[in-house]
Amino acid sequence: MTTTEQMRHDLITTLEDRGFRLTKPRRDVATAIETQADAFTAEDLCESLPAVGRATVYRTIKLLVDTGALCKLAMPDGAPKYSLARVGHHHHTVCVRCGKVSDFRDTTVERMLRSLAKEIDGQIVGHRMEVYVDCSDCVP
Repeated sequence: MTTTEQMRHDLITTLEDRGFRLTKPRRDVATAIETQADAFTAEDLCESLPAVGRATVYRTIKLLVDTGALCKLAMPDGAPKYSLARVGHHHHTVCVRCGKVSDFRDTTVERMLRSLAKEIDGQIVGHRMEVYVDCSDCVP
């Protein structure tokens, strides 16, 4: 199975394992998501899937975010973008000029989170980190 087939299989399996019906429109949304080279908006998917209802696109995205299969990224303009959740823990950089999204890992951030977990009253159950940048393609 190719990586692309595996990603689509994973998205479909994720929905199926949680008891959601695998309708043709949901399969079409999963296929469209796995073909995205970069982060995308819900509107991008709606435009690429004219035969699928907008509500189905938005509901399927929400289901995949809720299951952890997609990352929801806060953009500087307030409109969210989405990307496939990669294996393992990671954070994102977001270019404020072109909107390009990249994953990154950093041991300093991980150490800070472990230290924070010792200092707070309670248990950390999640976090989000987006670092806003001028990417190398946009820097003059």
